[in-house]
Amino acid sequence: MARLQVSTPRVCIQTGDFDVSAEIHALRAQDARVGAVCSFVGTVRDRTAGTPGSISSMELEHYPGMTEKAIEAMIDEAHKRFDILGARVIHRIGVLHPLDQIVLVAVTSAHRGESFQACEFLMDYLKTQAPFWKKEQTPEGARWVDARVSDDAALAKWGIEARNI
Repeated sequence: MARLQVSTPRVCIQTGDFDVSAEIHALRAQDARVGAVCSFVGTVRDRTAGTPGSISSMELEHYPGMTEKAIEAMIDEAHKRFDILGARVIHRIGVLHPLDQIVLVAVTSAHRGESFQACEFLMDYLKTQAPFWKKEQTPEGARWVDARVSDDAALAKWGIEARNI
């Protein structure tokens, strides 16, 4: 099976898995200014609404070009809001199973506080605003759902207004 990968230097949407260590190593890339690296890895759970075993797989889709552009804009916003040196977002698409990695957000800065805040800011954006859709396979059958979670508190803390795509 061919490996789909759409990427920019800071954003990669791909079907294949990713190596967290290699991605962080590349992000740091001999930059002696880096004093902190913060990363978040999201994985597929086997449940929805707290019911164990209710998800056997999920299929994630996105709008090529639009999704990368939206994530790039949020990385630009993170650079404006926080004193960060670099950021990398990888998001997988295609069919994924429980325990599979879905997303990596990694941020570098001179000090930990800026990295932590920027990483959380980017993850909150991805979870609530990024244009991804998923089809969940459950015992009752398959269903397509908007992968974005309505989290007004997460958006409000960053001053972001929810928008419909």
